[in-house]
Amino acid sequence: MGAWLPDGAQEETRMSSSTEAAAVAPRTRPPFRADHVGSLLRPVELREARAAHKAGTLAADALRAVEDRCIPAAIRKQEEIGLRAATDGEYRRAYWHFDFVSALDGVELYEPEQKIQFKGNVPLPHALRVTGPIRWSRPVMVDDWRFVAANVRTAVPKQTIPSPSVVHFRGGRRAIDAKTYPDMDMFFADLTEAYHHAVQAFAAAGCRYLQLDEVNIAYLCDPEQIAGLIARGEHVENLLQIYGGMINRAIEGRPADMTISMHLCRGNFRSTWVASGGYEPVAEVLFNQINADAYFMEYDSDRAGGFEPLRFVPRGHKVVVLGLVTSKTGELESKDALKRRIDAAAKYLPLEQLALSPQCGFASTEEGNLLTEEQQWAKLRLCVDVAREVWGSV
Repeated sequence: MGAWLPDGAQEETRMSSSTEAAAVAPRTRPPFRADHVGSLLRPVELREARAAHKAGTLAADALRAVEDRCIPAAIRKQEEIGLRAATDGEYRRAYWHFDFVSALDGVELYEPEQKIQFKGNVPLPHALRVTGPIRWSRPVMVDDWRFVAANVRTAVPKQTIPSPSVVHFRGGRRAIDAKTYPDMDMFFADLTEAYHHAVQAFAAAGCRYLQLDEVNIAYLCDPEQIAGLIARGEHVENLLQIYGGMINRAIEGRPADMTISMHLCRGNFRSTWVASGGYEPVAEVLFNQINADAYFMEYDSDRAGGFEPLRFVPRGHKVVVLGLVTSKTGELESKDALKRRIDAAAKYLPLEQLALSPQCGFASTEEGNLLTEEQQWAKLRLCVDVAREVWGSV
């Protein structure tokens, strides 16, 4: 699946003036004109080490040593390609979300009998449940960020963590201990405060580029997902506002030079997905009531709808990073196709408030998507090349 184009767009060969020679000022802070969501395919050495650790034949410190070798190599590759932000590829995690939230006090990872099903009948093996008061009592992943910061040369170190909504959306009331939280308002309050402490901890460590992976707001655009929430007895009328309020409190008081980005997608597990639906139902709240600086938005297929919701983005500093390059397959998009789509988006939001990236990470879980490392790096290099041609800089 390459970049999705509206009917007839493949035949169009003329670029409009907005993407031919744009005079747009270079970005001085993240997100950058060519950026990426965060996760990368695990190299063979790391996959083998993690498998050995799970089998009990490799000690934790030995696994850490392998990670400590592989992460600097991944950072070098990101910098060599020309990316101005670099992550650790989420190499120390099995999941984009579970590793972080299950390290909070009161949150537990377990294997449920009824598993989350991605399209194609692909089950996600684990789920979350809340077993006690939610607290931030230790610096979860802060040392991981410090390691990236110590190993970058030219790039800004970027940290990704899941948004707080992941602790609620899938399990809801049934997955939250009723004795600990007889009132859901207490649950949301404690979860929010734990996240506030987390953001403050990253900020204190020097992190100035923090991304909240917020897939569940995108799921709220899918009537099927809403129906599933209602069927299990959840109150959905103000869920978007609750999730937005949690994010705002979590990032409240951050340093003025700290960029908070949000990533929105509709599921990414071994190249499969969960939800569909354009951003229109959530756009006004997403862009105007949530105090994020930037939004990485999935736009690689028709499941994400059109660019019309971008009209709600306030004019000014907020940036939308268009996820036009798919991370789900290895087929490389054409530059012309990407430029046409950027031009289409610029009809709703000025070009200076746009950027380009893959639509999601390449390995939201350690298994990774169905493409090769070579194809992954080619896609990231494509983002850099197109950004230079469209905006004049990366």
